[in-house]
Amino acid sequence: MLDRRTFIMAAAATAFTNRVSAHEPPHRVQLWPSEPPGGGGPTGPVRVSAVGTVTNVGSPFLEVVTPSQPNGAAVLVAGGGGYTYIDTANEAHPAARWLTDQGVTAFVLIYRLPREGWHNGPLAPLQDAQRAIRMMRSMAEASHLDPKRMGVMGFSAGGHLVGLASARADFHAYSAIDQIDEQSARPDFTALIYPVVTLEPPLDRTSTCHELIGDHPSLQARDEWSIETHVHRGCPPMFLVEADDDPICKPAHTRILEAACLSADVPVERHQFRTGGHGFGMGRPDTPETMWPGMCRAWLSRLGVLT
Repeated sequence: MLDRRTFIMAAAATAFTNRVSAHEPPHRVQLWPSEPPGGGGPTGPVRVSAVGTVTNVGSPFLEVVTPSQPNGAAVLVAGGGGYTYIDTANEAHPAARWLTDQGVTAFVLIYRLPREGWHNGPLAPLQDAQRAIRMMRSMAEASHLDPKRMGVMGFSAGGHLVGLASARADFHAYSAIDQIDEQSARPDFTALIYPVVTLEPPLDRTSTCHELIGDHPSLQARDEWSIETHVHRGCPPMFLVEADDDPICKPAHTRILEAACLSADVPVERHQFRTGGHGFGMGRPDTPETMWPGMCRAWLSRLGVLT
C-alpha cells in the first residue's frame, strides 16, 4: 500500500514523465519500498521547470521506456545538472529515445540530490544508482531482458554518478533491504558523456564537487568521490566523450579516466571533439558532436550489446 508521501510523489511524477514519449508514457517504478536510506529529504511533489530540469526529489524512481522491438539490452540513463537538478529534456529523455531506437530498453533515473536535506548527503544519489542497477536485473526475467547486457549512460554530473557506481560496484552504499539487493550492482558497460571525473584540484571548480563535498574538502573526501581512484581490473568497459572547449568538464577529466582505465587493463574508448562546449546532449544539429551516438552504437555492437 502506498503511503501518502509516496502517492503524492508518484502523482507528480506522472505529470512530467509524459514528456518522454508523445505516444506511450513510460512505466514508472519507485526505487525504494518506503523511505530512502538514511532519511531526510524534501517534502512535496517533484518539481519540473519549464525547461525540463527536475528538483525536489523526495522519492526517487525509474522511468522505464520500452522499444517497439526490444533486443534484450537495457541501459540506466542519468541526466546531469551538477547535482543541483537533473536535466531530463536535453539529456536523459533524448538519450532514452535514442536507446529505444536501437532496441534497448531505457531506465531513466530520477535520483536524489545530495543537498535537498538528505541525511546521507553525497551517498544518497549513489545509493539510488546502485539500487537502480539491481532493480533492472531483478526485472530481467519478467521483462525478457538479458541480465548480462545491462549498462549505464550518464551526462555531466550524471556521468559522475554512474561512473562512480561502475567503479565502486562492490561498495555497499546501503544495507540490503530485500531480495532486489541480492543482485549485482555492476553494470556490464559504461558510457560517460562529458562527465565530471575528478574532484582533485585544479579540476575541482565544479558544481558537482561543491554539492558533494563542499568547497574545502579533505584529501580523503576528494579521493573517495573521484572516479579515477576507484578504477580497478574488472570494471566494465568504458566509452568516453568530451569536447576540447568544454568550460565545465574540461577534457582533462576524461583523459584522467582513460589513463586510469588503461593502467588497470579496463577496456576504454575515448572520443574528443574540437568544439561542442558543455551540455550538448545527443548532439546539436550541424555540429561535430552529433557523431558520438553513431560511435557509441558501433562500440555497443562490438561489445555484443546490440544484436
